[in-house]
Amino acid sequence: IWLTLVCFYSKLWKPADLLESEELAKEIKDCVIKIVRKREDKAVNGEADSFDNNFLGLLINAYHDSDENNRLSLEDLVDECKTFYWTGHDTVNALLAWVLLLFAIHGDWQEKARREVIDIFGNQNPHPESIAKLKTMTMIIYETLRLYGATNGLPRKVAREVQVGKLVMPANIDLLIARAALHHDPQLWGDDVHLFKPERFAEGIAKATNYNAAAFFPFGLGPRFCVGMTFATIETKIALSMILQRYTITLSSAYVHSPIPILTLHPEHGIQVILESLHNDA
Repeated sequence: IWLTLVCFYSKLWKPADLLESEELAKEIKDCVIKIVRKREDKAVNGEADSFDNNFLGLLINAYHDSDENNRLSLEDLVDECKTFYWTGHDTVNALLAWVLLLFAIHGDWQEKARREVIDIFGNQNPHPESIAKLKTMTMIIYETLRLYGATNGLPRKVAREVQVGKLVMPANIDLLIARAALHHDPQLWGDDVHLFKPERFAEGIAKATNYNAAAFFPFGLGPRFCVGMTFATIETKIALSMILQRYTITLSSAYVHSPIPILTLHPEHGIQVILESLHNDA
């Protein structure tokens, strides 16, 4: 009886933080739906020929699919938008933080990256057609993702019994592919696996991993590979380029190294760096 009463009252009374989280969730949902309706209205009113072929447009097309079996529900559409926003914001934010830390520690690589940025862009804002020319920056980003990948593991569920090598895995079990373990495996990367060495990727990912696709997968692997990889990489390169054009980065004595997984890998105490202007008039 007591347990029944507790369950009953728990449904009537909710703590303040839970109420606040529910209110935030509702506001986020309303914002996404407002964006979706705006895109729908443009198509209906003839302001656009379609819902567009970008990520949001494809989701809205799926939401309006004539086949009920393939149709995306509004809840699923909203969830996909939230996931895309979160991965584009949180993971890129974490990656930028770790790159700045490594720039602060490894001044030689910071200077190499700055010289490359100045050679390509000068003091102008980065332009999309030249982003692909940032070879040194790409090496640095890959090595940062290897050392401080966004997540520590890749969760998967076994759909049917399968044998991998000598290991037989029954159906319906959950797996966690330890990304951090593979990215720090000395058998795959050598005895200097824990060192920051962007030159590993000088000839691309395939050569760095000895053509072992499972050795490096910061954006996932297989058919569920992250669709936002290119977007996240370009966003990171633009932000880093603009920082390097303006500032030198050194590490603050207040910094305490403590990576901690909170959905993505974050610095537990933040990252304290010192930015000094490269320009006297700044």
